[in-house]
Amino acid sequence: MSASKDSVQILELIGGKDNIVSITHCVTRLRLVLQDESKADKKGLEALDVVKGTFTSAGQFQIVLGPQVKRVHDELLALTGKKAATTEEVKKVARENMNPIQRVIGGLAEIFIPILPAIIAGGLILGFRNIIGDLALFGDGTQTLTSLNPVLAEVHSFLWILGEAIFHFLPVAVTWSTVKKFGGSEILGIVLGITLVSPQLLNAYGYAEASMNGTIPFWDFGVFTIQKVGYQAQVIPAILSGIVLSKIELTLRKFIPDVLKMIIIPFTTLLLTILLSYIVIGPVSRTLGDGIAMVFTGLLTGPFKLFGGIIFGLLYAPLVITGLHHTFLAVDLQLIANQGGTMIWPLIALSNIAQGSAAFAIFVLFKNDDKIKSMSLSASLSAWLGVTEPAMFGINLKYKYAFYAAIIGSAIASGVSTMFGVVANSIGIGGLPGFLAIKPQFWIPFIMCMAIAVIVPFVLTMIFSKTINKESK
Repeated sequence: MSASKDSVQILELIGGKDNIVSITHCVTRLRLVLQDESKADKKGLEALDVVKGTFTSAGQFQIVLGPQVKRVHDELLALTGKKAATTEEVKKVARENMNPIQRVIGGLAEIFIPILPAIIAGGLILGFRNIIGDLALFGDGTQTLTSLNPVLAEVHSFLWILGEAIFHFLPVAVTWSTVKKFGGSEILGIVLGITLVSPQLLNAYGYAEASMNGTIPFWDFGVFTIQKVGYQAQVIPAILSGIVLSKIELTLRKFIPDVLKMIIIPFTTLLLTILLSYIVIGPVSRTLGDGIAMVFTGLLTGPFKLFGGIIFGLLYAPLVITGLHHTFLAVDLQLIANQGGTMIWPLIALSNIAQGSAAFAIFVLFKNDDKIKSMSLSASLSAWLGVTEPAMFGINLKYKYAFYAAIIGSAIASGVSTMFGVVANSIGIGGLPGFLAIKPQFWIPFIMCMAIAVIVPFVLTMIFSKTINKESK
């Protein structure tokens, strides 16, 4: 096939075909694993009309192309003579370029990203239930919509079916995704998850009270006992149990004859993993989860909560660049399970809004440049709806003063949020619609924080731009 000028230039600017290990693409981005990333001319790439931005994530050099991505991908394959790689193959090769910490963070991302749509849907459902069931502003000013309307009360009850399925039974999804990631049988991961939330077990939400009263149920096997405790909404025991199941299954596959694999492996794997989960993994994970929750609760609600909020708001966007932000999803879910809400998710939503506002300021500043204007407007809208990569990598990091303005605005808004003690019921959309996940009693302070996250980055970007232009002149 004849390659366009764009593809020829991109190939030259990434160091030629000998510098490419593998090529794939997603909806908007060309994903490359390069032999030597230092050979890629990032500034030269970003100067091309077809390129919207470049960044490195999870060991992959990614070029944001938008709707042109498939054409450029196919042309690069023709120019280099390479075969199209699957996303999984590229991830596997990219891991070789990652250090151990990056691999752990990347692993967490691979576990949670497949189940993120369900978690976001659950957050929106709980947000709607909050509006009709918890917002006591109607009737005489002290009543909820469900108390005034029997039909809405039924809707409120009905929607809990979905909310319960997503959050209380979250370990089922987590074990499935974990086992899939580590190469085990996915159906065994599902069964494992169900055993962690079985109705026969004491609900995790009742564990603290039962422990205080000495009424925790248990199985008595004569020589030892096992507590009948469930792990509803818990992610750490689900992840660790899923990893153990995968390792046991893969080990048995090496030694069990093919004729006996279907008989011995599923039974042995499940039995050993479930015993380990109830006896060791579960109790250790509960203690670990409590410790993580205690640390972040102390940081964001204790006497130094203003400082903690400012630091989180300042550092969250830089953590997104490294990929470390994926760890906060597990922490959010742990806080929700332990305390019925999370103070971290509101800060993440504010950070996303701030990135969108800085990108929108670039749209205003470069209103006479069609390419930048188009990129910045779409990127800002995307960030305001919870997806910050286009704004951060395509716009704000390119114009560094916009990125600085965004994290300063995020820090101020986050500090105010922690001072008011804003808490989210669940994880939702991480942008302007994020208020739906916030507990209703915190809506007013959170909306005020959202206004800060919109106004401050916009104003600072405009000021910084004038300062930089003046200095450059």
